Amino acid sequence: MAYYMGIDGGGSKTYALLCDEHGNVLGKGRSGNGNHQTGARRAAASISAAAFAALAEAGLQLSDIRHAYLGLAGADRKTDYDILHPMIRSIGFMHYTISGDPMIGLRAGTSRPYGVALICGTGTNAAGRSREGRHYQCGGFDYMYGDFGGGGALNIEVFRTVLRAWDGREAPTLLTEPLLKLLGYAQVEDMFNDFLDHGKSVPLDAARLLFPAAAEGDAAALAILHRQGVELGKAAAAVIHRLGMETDVFDVVLAGSLLTRGDRGWIRGPIEQAVHHAAPNASVVTLTTEPVVGAVWSALEEDGLIVTNEIHEKMRVFQDFEAIPTTTRQE
Repeated sequence: MAYYMGIDGGGSKTYALLCDEHGNVLGKGRSGNGNHQTGARRAAASISAAAFAALAEAGLQLSDIRHAYLGLAGADRKTDYDILHPMIRSIGFMHYTISGDPMIGLRAGTSRPYGVALICGTGTNAAGRSREGRHYQCGGFDYMYGDFGGGGALNIEVFRTVLRAWDGREAPTLLTEPLLKLLGYAQVEDMFNDFLDHGKSVPLDAARLLFPAAAEGDAAALAILHRQGVELGKAAAAVIHRLGMETDVFDVVLAGSLLTRGDRGWIRGPIEQAVHHAAPNASVVTLTTEPVVGAVWSALEEDGLIVTNEIHEKMRVFQDFEAIPTTTRQE
């Protein structure tokens, strides 16, 4: 029997899933931040803790794993991989593959081993894999380097919009009262002065105020969400063109909380338009399967196996990591 491990190392949590070659889950582990860009030592400890928790549940050793696939936040450039490879080897992994976390979200969201992933959570990212196995990532490096949006930028857009409505540069917006309530102020002037005087930061939760305001027809909220969709659509098209996928049949997988929760098409609509124009045979789908499942499937494929329909149907229903059932290992 061959054993495979998938690891989803995110900026807040790290998940490990251990399966046999038939897709039976034998062990799982959970730990903290797996992004080396916010602390390499802490990331290594999180990845190790999650992996060894899964091994302990399965009654296996790391040397028993035929291949491990690690989808890690912050695995973006050569400088990152120069840090990550020694880190992963120091944990004890011998046969493994590292990719950025968009690639495991992509694999979890489609029945094909290729396609395009769009992430819009705290930040944004776009990445793809062609039929031939070529990879390309577009963005993921913040506003200064060409990105727009994600919770870490849309929160600022909400704050700016409320201030500009208050000072007369824009029309009144339904975002004002919810933002004041969220931040604990009676009026915009108090909020403005307190933030300016004390160098305060806008919490990520402010981005979520866009959805109820948009549902009530607020022009400012609708404009922000539309721009987010347009920008993500441009990123998807850039990946499609770079990988030469214009005539292929594939999925564009939407992942991240701002795309999978709250959006009623305000973001998705412009994405679908851009994708249809760039690749008419492509389909836009929303990720519902845990990304770590995509890491396991990628581990099997890196070892030359095929993710059969039986394995796909068995595991694609895993939507909540804590609820994923484990089975006893067969000797």
